[in-house]
Amino acid sequence: SNASCTTNGLAPMVKPLHDKLGIVTGLMTTIHSYTNDQYLNDNQHKDLRRARSATTSMIPTKTGAADAVGLVIPELKGKLDGIAIRVPTLNVSLVELTFTPKKATTKDEVNRIMREAADQGSLKGILIYNDEPLVSVDFNHTEASSYFDANLTKVSEDGLLVKVFGWYDNEWGFSCRMIDTAIAMMSAK
Repeated sequence: SNASCTTNGLAPMVKPLHDKLGIVTGLMTTIHSYTNDQYLNDNQHKDLRRARSATTSMIPTKTGAADAVGLVIPELKGKLDGIAIRVPTLNVSLVELTFTPKKATTKDEVNRIMREAADQGSLKGILIYNDEPLVSVDFNHTEASSYFDANLTKVSEDGLLVKVFGWYDNEWGFSCRMIDTAIAMMSAK
């Protein structure tokens, strides 16, 4: 997918989890750095929250990322929804997915699935497995679409509620996927 930086951050986590555990339904939140379509000072906007200063407020707003994942993984169409919280940081965002798996799981199993997906197959280099205690600035100017944060994985006691997190550089990482798309289009016959 190249729908958006958030879709690119979310889809590489969703794909292996859905393939191995099945996702019944899920909600995502992106804690997203402010972007150039937001105002630096309070201003006018049809969405009153989006009218507020991007540099001084956390701003809840919509995102199409969950819907876009349903376009690239059709069996999840209508099963994911989400929201964005724009925050006053210059770059790098964090997407969180909470979902109900088809079968009970554990934190260890979730992290194993993600490590395997990051280390081999079509997601290698797109999805990176991270188990270091990093923060947003550590992911600035990184090329992968999603840096899965294994330390933040949470699974309920009964194994039927899972929360995972992935960091992404919403500018550079997205630009890298645009270049990949352009190269693929140029080499298509």
